[in-house]
Formats: sequence, structure tokens, C-alpha cells
Amino acid sequence: MTTLSVLDLSPVTEGSTAAQSLQNTLDLARHAEALGFHRYWLAEHHNMAGIASAATSVVIAHVAAGTSTIRVGAGGIMLPNHAPLVIAEQFGTLAALYPGRIDLGIGRAPGTDMLTARALRRNLEAGVDNFPQDVVELMGYFEPATPEQRIRAVPGEGEQVEVWVLGSSLYGAQLAAMLGLPYAFASHFAPAELDHAIEIYRSRFQPSERLAKPYVMAGINIVAADSDAEAKLLFSSVQQAFVNLRSGRPGRLPAPLDGYERDLDPVARQMLSQTLSCAVVGSPDTVRRGVEAFIARTGADELMVTAQVFDHQARKRSYEILAEVGAGLAKAA
Repeated sequence: MTTLSVLDLSPVTEGSTAAQSLQNTLDLARHAEALGFHRYWLAEHHNMAGIASAATSVVIAHVAAGTSTIRVGAGGIMLPNHAPLVIAEQFGTLAALYPGRIDLGIGRAPGTDMLTARALRRNLEAGVDNFPQDVVELMGYFEPATPEQRIRAVPGEGEQVEVWVLGSSLYGAQLAAMLGLPYAFASHFAPAELDHAIEIYRSRFQPSERLAKPYVMAGINIVAADSDAEAKLLFSSVQQAFVNLRSGRPGRLPAPLDGYERDLDPVARQMLSQTLSCAVVGSPDTVRRGVEAFIARTGADELMVTAQVFDHQARKRSYEILAEVGAGLAKAA
């Protein structure tokens, strides 16, 4: 049975605060742990009023401290924004504090606009192009130090940090395959190359000390409720957020709006149908059918599920329904 995990963008909703969002994140993580989800990831985004996880390693520490068994990590850290040594020290510290529970997913996008990327003060010209070398350098800091090694990550060296390559294109698939790392595809917001990327990763995978065979994670939006109509209403929040973002009006996660998609102009409707094509929205039966179809399509070893829902209790209920669906599919397997 495909493993189920949680991607939390720590949404800041209209009328709320980042402080409340971070409280909600810990509450949802504890809920996900009790429901049996495998891992809980947070993502690095900057200069976005609707996302509270910019200081991703700090939020991971917040979640890991408040839970006990669920794996916690980054989905992901945008490596061109950071020196590899700094990330090795941050995640080495997390691994020392919470042994056997820390994941590090890394991507090569800035996770923001170019003006903000410049404010992050990395070398933008070399950052993306140097991504493969930066990944190798980063992983090297987690290896046991040698006597002649002049630069060491302390904490970091010898720590068991599970490293993933994230991507939304074929580039990440090729790199993950070459390095023998697990691969996570961002199909929850950039699904266009999903099938091709998975095929490339699996066909070109080279076993490594970290991973003996390919392991695919696929991102998916799942909003579940007791009825299709309720789920569709809840889903309108993330639909509005994407339209606002693509229209140059980013902001906090909006409240649900009945009939939102029906009243959209054709261009916005087409954008949503492409961007959110990997979404399952509906009642438990609808979600079960959608999850089964997505697994059959991708053969994914793990689904990383995000649910951008305005009401926190409704978001928790969505994951409850998904956990029940997952348990039913496991029994049927």
C-alpha cells in the first residue's frame, strides 16, 4: 500500500496571523501523527503573506518538539538560497535533537520572486547552475569526518538525515536518479511533467549507499469532507489563492466562496485546470476513487498530501477522512 504523508504550507488565512498559523501547524502535526501519517513536511517560501514557514528549519524544530514518532522535514529547502554548510549544520542539529526522524528535501528553485531572492544574498548567477555540486557537498557534510577534513558540520557529521531531491521538471528526476536518492515530484502545483519525470527517474536510477532502488513520492491536493459539495466549497480557497498569485495579487488564504470556479473567466479556469489537475476533492467515496486512480497512474511509493483549507477544523477533518480511506485501501490490497 502507498504510504501517506502530509505537506503543510502553514497557511496564514485572511483575518489571522502567522502566530496562529504556526500553532495550527503543530496541532495538525499531532493530529497527523495520531492518525498514522508517515511524515510531516514544511516548505520554504519567502515574501508570501499566506505562508508562515519561511524559516523552515525553525518550524521543523517546533513540530518535532511537539510530536514523538512522525518523521518531520523540509519539502523543501531551496538550496540556491543557502550555503550547503549552513543547511548541514541546521539539519544536523535537528537530527541530533530528534534522531531518526529528520528529512531534508532539497530543490533548486528560489521559492520566491527574484527581487526577494536577491535579498537572500546568495550568488544568483551560480546558485541554480551549481545545484548538483551543492547537493553533493551538502551530503558530504553528513558523512563521518575524516582526520584531514578541514571543514566540518558540527552538528551534522555522521548524522542520519534522509536526503531527497525535489522537482517539478525532468532536471530533478535525472539528478535524483544519478545520485541514487529518493525523488519527490511537486505535482500538487506543477503537474505537467509528472509522468515523464517518474519514468526518467525509475529508468535511470543508480543504486547508492543511501537507497537500493527507486523511491517515488508524488505531491497531490486532497480536500475531503462529508459531501462532495462541502469539499468543493472548501477547495475554493486554494483556487482563489492560485488565481490571486498568478494575477500578481498574492495574499493570505481566502475564505471559501460558493460558486467561485463557475464564475471564473475562461483563462483563469484553464490555468486552474492545469495547475491543480492533480487534485482529489470530495466525499470519502470520491476521495477513495481519486486516490486509487492517482496511485494506479503513478505507481508512487508515497503520496505527499496537501490540503489548503481555510478552516483549521475542516482541514483536520479532511486528513481524518483521508486516513480512513488509506486504511480501507490497505485492507483491500
